[in-house]
Amino acid sequence: MALADLIIPGRIVAEMRSIDRIEALGELLDRLIASGAVTPDSRETALELLSLREEERSTGIGNGVAIPHCFLPGLGEVVSVFGRSTAGIDFHAVDHVPVQFVVLFMVPEAQHSLHLQTLASIARALKPAEVRQRLADAPDEAALLDALRPTGAGA
Repeated sequence: MALADLIIPGRIVAEMRSIDRIEALGELLDRLIASGAVTPDSRETALELLSLREEERSTGIGNGVAIPHCFLPGLGEVVSVFGRSTAGIDFHAVDHVPVQFVVLFMVPEAQHSLHLQTLASIARALKPAEVRQRLADAPDEAALLDALRPTGAGA
């Protein structure tokens, strides 16, 4: 599953307002709710599960990227949202660098294989410095969506 398949219009926050990681999780969840991907009734549970995951171990993987994730009961498919913070958010990343790019995703309960595949796909897509630079330079949601798409064959 490609990152470009996970992030669809309406599920991008071009400039996050949050200044800490738990606040960022809530901001991104609110975008998922606004897009209809998650019900308002599941917000509290999702935020609790995502926050617990962050407390166990940071999802800040380095190079300005965080990939918060969890299993969400009642979910029918993988849902995801992308957020950018030009100021950076302290996600307690492994390299201690503030996070500029956050891809939050949730998978249906007990879908462990899908969870691992999704996590690997996102990490792989955001690894190249040129991808992160295109995301940093994108002026708006449409340009961010374009920047998330592979640029060449085999990408």
